[in-house]
Amino acid sequence: MPSPESTLLQSWHHNAGAWIEAVRTGALESRVQVTDQAILLAIMSRQPGRVLDLGCGEGWLLRALTDRGIEAVGVDGDATLVAAARAAGAAHVHVARYEALADTQVDVGRDYDVICANFALLHQDIIPLLAAMGTLLAPGGALVIQTLHPWVAAAGDYQDGWREETFAGLPGHWQPMPWYMRTLSSWVNALDMAGFRLVGLQEPQHPQSAGPQSLLMVAELRGHTP
Repeated sequence: MPSPESTLLQSWHHNAGAWIEAVRTGALESRVQVTDQAILLAIMSRQPGRVLDLGCGEGWLLRALTDRGIEAVGVDGDATLVAAARAAGAAHVHVARYEALADTQVDVGRDYDVICANFALLHQDIIPLLAAMGTLLAPGGALVIQTLHPWVAAAGDYQDGWREETFAGLPGHWQPMPWYMRTLSSWVNALDMAGFRLVGLQEPQHPQSAGPQSLLMVAELRGHTP
């Protein structure tokens, strides 16, 4: 039986076309209204000159950063998404699975002021990947992570574990996607074990929504003094 991690990757291969269409037509309402702006503002507040977008997808964030004069580099494990990002104008995008990045088998550059992961850390064992990303940060650099808010996503079952996203309500032909939910303390512990300390936490929310749309964390390598 395939592992959840392999099924997760396979689902992205299957869903790539539908995902590109959903992002570019604004079908993901929470992104349009709240979370796209939240991640962009969190990155821009660091005044970076150079950013790595981990799990960049079809490249919307790369384009937004480039438009603001920032050198933006992307990496994603799906070739279809990377091709779409390149075709839309993102010049520096790498195809690489997270395992290869964690094992430093792929050179995606270094000395980044910010490394961001926008709804892109969906697998269980993220600590080796985060630790590897720490080696690519410039002095004083930061890791910016936006993810599903665990309190909302838990749906009453607030504990670490695999869940399933069905993409219900979105147009297109989707394959259900497994993803690993972790509690807030689990996120903080994972960052700590990878050598980071949490320096900022936000819960982006639409004024008319009953709960937060996401969890947004900013972390720096331990030992860094501002």
